[in-house]
Amino acid sequence: MPSIFSYQSAEVDWCEGNFEHSTVIAEYYNTISNVSFFVLSPALLYLNRQYCQQRALPLYFVSGLLFCVGIFSMYFHMTLSYVGQLLDELSILWTLAVAYSFWYPRVYFPRCIKSRKHFFWLSGVTTVISTLMSFIKPALNAYVLNCIAFHLLYLTWCELKKHVLIAMSLLYCCPLVIYFDVNYEMPSFKPKLGYWPSDSWPVVVPYIVLEESHKQC
Repeated sequence: MPSIFSYQSAEVDWCEGNFEHSTVIAEYYNTISNVSFFVLSPALLYLNRQYCQQRALPLYFVSGLLFCVGIFSMYFHMTLSYVGQLLDELSILWTLAVAYSFWYPRVYFPRCIKSRKHFFWLSGVTTVISTLMSFIKPALNAYVLNCIAFHLLYLTWCELKKHVLIAMSLLYCCPLVIYFDVNYEMPSFKPKLGYWPSDSWPVVVPYIVLEESHKQC
């Protein structure tokens, strides 16, 4: 049997032709495209620095995990190894789990969950079990990630029909959940969408600006 670190030992192989542009990199363009994570990670911290001053831990955690996703995804697409596949999928799973734990709106908690601490435990135990199961059957990762994706789509639909009307993409997800977190968890501030470099540009990066609320609490 091939080593789990061997090239092309993964259970999946994407549509890009292998070793067409390099003798070392299996999927050249899929590998190089992950450089965007190394830009996105610090960009999230910089553009949302006002939010970071109020709630630094969630943003630093998610930003760090996004950096890890970029590293592991590059390794996976470069080697198409079994270990690379696991690291790539599990880094995405943990990033989503941490984002859920910190930013999932309290108003959507199940009735059995009474506090954010209980929700942390539920998310953590579920993620650890999913991680352990993935070593037995890696294909389970796809089902777990799909379940999370469908739930995020449902949550997004629930919120977008209320007050937020912006286009959705991967880059926009973090500012969106930060918006919800400020809206629900930080009543002394009013979240407002900002756009870098300018809202007049055809392609922009959204971020959150915190305005002092004038409401009397």
